Amino acid sequence: MTSIIAISISPKMSFIPVTCIFKNKMEGLGYLFLVFGVFSNQGSSENLEENLALKGKAVQSSTYGAYWGAGNAIDGKRYAPGEATFCSITLEQLSSWWRLDLLDYYYINRVTITNRRDCCPERMTGVEIRIGNSLENNGNDNPRCAVVSSAVPAGGTVSFSCGGMGGRYVNMFLPKIKTFLTLCEVEVYGTVYRKKTFLRMELSSGVDTSAVNNTLLYQLQSALGLSLVSDVKLSWTRLPYREVTHKAKKPTRFCADKH
Repeated sequence: MTSIIAISISPKMSFIPVTCIFKNKMEGLGYLFLVFGVFSNQGSSENLEENLALKGKAVQSSTYGAYWGAGNAIDGKRYAPGEATFCSITLEQLSSWWRLDLLDYYYINRVTITNRRDCCPERMTGVEIRIGNSLENNGNDNPRCAVVSSAVPAGGTVSFSCGGMGGRYVNMFLPKIKTFLTLCEVEVYGTVYRKKTFLRMELSSGVDTSAVNNTLLYQLQSALGLSLVSDVKLSWTRLPYREVTHKAKKPTRFCADKH
């Protein structure tokens, strides 16, 4: 039997050679199938002006006091009255960092940062914006998008173009500088691409195809999950159909007994 499955996948993918054999038993009858390859086409993108940071989760190297946690920098509030009320602040330490987990793979077009309004605007100078998928060195070794090389005024907002850099994590990193890292708001704008992927499969089964269709999809989705391919949706574009072939049976060869 042969079939085609359509898959919607969010991580970046163009072509993946696959050779997998799955075996299972269903009501006492076994089947297996072979996946030859995966081809994908570019899909549609999400709203370019959506602030992706609002969907994410933030952590930082340390926290100053009880009120200036990492999540304050992604609460959607650029400006607030009082002593950095809605800002994130680390302790005064060497190489402080702040990291945003976008919870998915995105192509980042722009990162916007808002500085503290009431004092200390110099603390943001030297911040490196890093984007990628690695958590090595807390994500601070990912590729660099930009550096805040000049002073940002108190309460000022600056934007940096990242040219579609891909990744799940966005870091603010102050390498080799001993100071507080203060961020009153971090905004991230970009796109997540949905891929439509087609698989051609050859199946050999001892059971009726209608009985195994859903099981095949479940097993394939589980296998993709084990391969760290997240956010996968599967559907049949063409249900399996049976192709009958006949092969000549090879004669059995017997060896004469030796006396």
